Parts: sequence; C-alpha cells; structure tokens
Amino acid sequence: MGVHRTYEEINEKIRAGKAVVLTAEEVIDLVEEKGLERAAAEVDVVTTGTFGPMCSSGVFLNFGHPKPRIKMAEVYLNDVPAYAGIAAVDAYLGATALPAADPGNRNHPGEFVYGGGHVIEDLVAGKEIRLRAASYSTDCYPRKEIETTIRLAEINEAILFNPRNAYQNYNVAVNLSEKTIYTYMGILKPKLGNANYSTSGQLSPLFNDPYLKTIGLGTRIFLGGGIGYVAWHGTQHNPCVERTEGGIPKVPAGTLAVIGDLKQMNSRWLRGLSYLGYGATLQVGLGIPIPILNEEIMAYCSVRDDQIVAPIVDYSRSYPYREGGNLGYVSYAELRSGIITVNGCRVPTAPLSSYSGAREIALTLKEWIQTGQFLLTAPSAPLPSVESNITLKPLPQRD
Repeated sequence: MGVHRTYEEINEKIRAGKAVVLTAEEVIDLVEEKGLERAAAEVDVVTTGTFGPMCSSGVFLNFGHPKPRIKMAEVYLNDVPAYAGIAAVDAYLGATALPAADPGNRNHPGEFVYGGGHVIEDLVAGKEIRLRAASYSTDCYPRKEIETTIRLAEINEAILFNPRNAYQNYNVAVNLSEKTIYTYMGILKPKLGNANYSTSGQLSPLFNDPYLKTIGLGTRIFLGGGIGYVAWHGTQHNPCVERTEGGIPKVPAGTLAVIGDLKQMNSRWLRGLSYLGYGATLQVGLGIPIPILNEEIMAYCSVRDDQIVAPIVDYSRSYPYREGGNLGYVSYAELRSGIITVNGCRVPTAPLSSYSGAREIALTLKEWIQTGQFLLTAPSAPLPSVESNITLKPLPQRD
C-alpha cells in the first residue's frame, strides 16, 4: 500500500513527542540499510541545512520617530548606507552595502572590512550601532538631520528579508587566465590554481526536495538561529533546467525568498563576511524540514553527494562576459575529496559554505522538532517548479 502521511498526522506525533526525525545525512545510511519502503515507514521528518554566503540578504528596520519628527531620506548605520525610499523612519539595509570610504579599487583590491552584513551581525549581537540620517524639512516632518546610537532591542521592527537564498546547486569557480582574480566566489588563482564551490551538497535543502513538492509559500524554516518562513520563490528562480535521472538540477536552479524576525535570531548564524577585492556579504544559516509524506519524498531525501553534480565555470572569461559553456561537471563527493580534475589538471577545491555548520543546523532543527518546539507547516501555495516554463532572462541592452 505504501506510505501516505499528512502534515497534521506528523504534527500530532511531534506534539506527542513520538516523531522520528533524521537529518538528510543520517537518512542516507538508513535507506541503504533497510531500503526505501521500510525507511519511509519509519521516518516522519528529514532535516536539512546550509550555512554559506547569501548576498541577496538584508533587513527592514523601523527606527521610531525622534522629537521633532524626521522623514529620513538618507540613512547610514555605522557609515554603511541603507535604502530609505520607503516611509519616514523605515529603511532596508542590504548585506552587500559598503561605506563610501571603502575603495574597492581593482588595482589595489580593497579589503572591504565592514559592510551591510557586518552591521546585521552586530545588530543581532546586541551591539550599539551609530545611526545617522538626513532629509529635507516638511510641515509634518520638520527635522532635517539626526545622529544617535541604537540597539536592536530599542527599535520597533527588524525584519530579515532575503530575496534570494538557498540556491539549488551552484557553479564551481575556476580561473583559466594568467592572473589572480577577485570574485564573489573568493580569490581564484591563475591557470586552474584552485576551484571554489558553495553548497552543502546532500544536506542542502533544495537538493532534498528537487521538485518543490513540500517546500512552498509559508513553509516554516530555521533562519539565522530563529524561526522564519518561505515568503516567495527567490529572485533568479530557474527551475526549468537540465537534471540528473534523480531529478537533481545540474546547474543553478531554484531559489527561495525568506523572512523572519531578526530579534529572534543569533549572530552565530548570521555573520558578516568580507571578500578581498570584491565586497561584503552575509553568511546565513538556513534549514528546512522535509515531511516524509510518501516514499517518493524519501527517495529524494536519500540523495548522496556522489549523485549530485555541479558545473565547472571559468570566472576569468566565461562567467563575466557570458561567453561559452562550462568545463564539464563534477560531483559533490569529488569536490569534498579536496581534488578534482579540470582539463586534465588536478585542481585543489575549497568550499565557501560550511558543511559542519550545515550539519549543526540540521541537528538543531531535528532537536527542535523532537522536543516539540517546532511544528511543520503545509504550504499555502506551491512554488514554481518544472511545469512553470520559467526561463532566466538576461538584461535587455538598448541604445
């Protein structure tokens, strides 16, 4: 007859403390030992995790009004600019925002010591942040400028809203040129000197639900050490791509837009990062529970690193100028081994995302569910999948 569960049946078991929960890493051995049918019958939930740089991240902030009131047109937090074209004392701080004084000169690559991601980390850590704002005066908002300090607990709202997180697969970055290049995939040495990659492979959320059968609008998730939700499909969501026989995209595909209360989060799982010669970003901890509704879902959740491949892309020419294809595919098992072969050369690999961090997130989410602190939510609407016919469009360039 097979396994058929509902979200409510799983939640009842969670409330009763009887739910069987394994991480995406743990369930691989169970399926191998007992087979798909028995494993699906035994396990209620599989937890996933990822902890890597997610540039398309940021936070909406409401500071409250000073006396007299001000309509903030320019906002700076520790000298990092935030976007203020929303309402009087609202702003959006992007993770990649940089202070004007940071050079970022290509000939003398800036260290980008401090940016939006670092401000977000400092806010979550409870540190004092210098707020500077200016505007024109109106009858209802007479004040023209203010400079003060704030802490996260003192402002009204802080809503982490990340337009694109949890990429379903990503490029392996290499450099075929004669010089070192500085990219969002890290420093790439010349002549295939290294290869950098960035997902948690078999632990990554969207690899364990490749057709988005359980992850949708309103799915409750682990986000930055607190509880968040899937708000929409992410920007650059691109589900209609070539896939393996197991349904795993062979190139960057699905993405998620996620939201949560920054005041509930932890600086352990939201960290500002600096990329030499490129800029700043935010390392985001994100984990998603996968309900084992049937054997098909269990089959997806038992995917292994050796069954997932990623494209090898030259970031000296092919990527920046959108020329040519990739240099072949490589499995995540090979990537994690530390050495891959590209164009006949042995190339050392390094991850930008933390596998140990992803494992810790999956284990933390597992504990939350086992102790009844975290219930699952059925999606209120599905996210676009392969039937959507979505294509990723380039920017039109017109005179």
